[in-house]
Amino acid sequence: MEYSLPFLLDGASGTLAAEMGFRAGECLEAWFCEHPQAVREIVRGYLEAGAQAVYAPTFGANRAALARYGLESRVRELNRRIVALAREAAEPYGAPVGASVCPTGMLVPPHGDGDFDEIYSIYREQIRAVEEAGVDFVAVETQGSLADVRAAVLAARTTALPVLATITVDDNGKTVTGGSLLPAVITLQAMGVDAVGLGCCSGPDGMAEILAETLPHASVPLIAKPSAGLPGHTLSPEGFAQAMREVLSAGAGIVGGCCGTTPEHIRALCRVMREFDFPAGRHAYEDADCYAAATETEAFFLGDNIVLSESIECSVRLVDDLIDLNDEQVNAALVELETLDDVEILCRSALASSLPVAVRTQDRMILDAALRYFQGRLIVDSNCDIDYQLIERTAAKYGAIVY
Repeated sequence: MEYSLPFLLDGASGTLAAEMGFRAGECLEAWFCEHPQAVREIVRGYLEAGAQAVYAPTFGANRAALARYGLESRVRELNRRIVALAREAAEPYGAPVGASVCPTGMLVPPHGDGDFDEIYSIYREQIRAVEEAGVDFVAVETQGSLADVRAAVLAARTTALPVLATITVDDNGKTVTGGSLLPAVITLQAMGVDAVGLGCCSGPDGMAEILAETLPHASVPLIAKPSAGLPGHTLSPEGFAQAMREVLSAGAGIVGGCCGTTPEHIRALCRVMREFDFPAGRHAYEDADCYAAATETEAFFLGDNIVLSESIECSVRLVDDLIDLNDEQVNAALVELETLDDVEILCRSALASSLPVAVRTQDRMILDAALRYFQGRLIVDSNCDIDYQLIERTAAKYGAIVY
């Protein structure tokens, strides 16, 4: 998908659906299939307002979300139908159509008892359906946990489709699992997403500060797609656009709206965007300081040299061992992994570390498991019996650092 910055996305399909007769308690995706003209009108409305790309309203069309309505067997049908309707409406405008992908609501340990592979399977099923339907990109939206968004990105990366990803944070800049934008950006851009940022937060206010802090470390464009507010407390189109001027000034290169935003909000934002011009191409991000490891809650910038600690045994004492590691001569905690149980312990314990985490193992299956299930960006110690090229290939899949 070719685009230049700044780039304008669409607004809220659910907000407009409510004005067209959709009622809370219904499945929105099934309602769209039963009301095809609504999809057509929503897509055309945003494109006529100036949006340069639209999301097919497939937001809740994954197995986990559809199960709430007893519709989990209709994933392929609903996604293909909605994408077809959106593509039909967008075709005269020549605009790209993306697939919107929502959180599963499942949290992995230590935040819940969800299974990462099951979350991945849920996303893979939906993304396979929208790929077959001919979308131009995948938008992994409004994620509240790094595990959820990583699973969706890994699923999307089985295709050749560009991937946009946004997380949702509260007024303190935190997700429901305690994460924040900077470690998410460090992790996800290393995994190969094409843009990453914030979506469906309480509004544009507060986004600018978070984005400005993150921009020096972003190697891909930053997204801002905030809510315009809830019914009765919605920003006016002009008020929304004025607030987004600060967000654009902070470095958001891809913008749009979420809950409460209408074509009029997008039209007003389009006028404001004409004031901004961004350097063309990815070279604009080549100077980013993104040589960093991360957990879900922290980003650790590594500087010129990584100095590993003595090897730490992965045991039930790992949390205490990570907390007690206070050696001024090292800047990364090296954890030895011998079994798959060790991987589980690591993933449950890593948030306790005040240093970036490095792993060493002699088993390539254990290495793959560690990189798959660790929610963040790991360092891999290559001083082991695994072939170096295999380590590099495995690390590249998950965005890890090889040392």
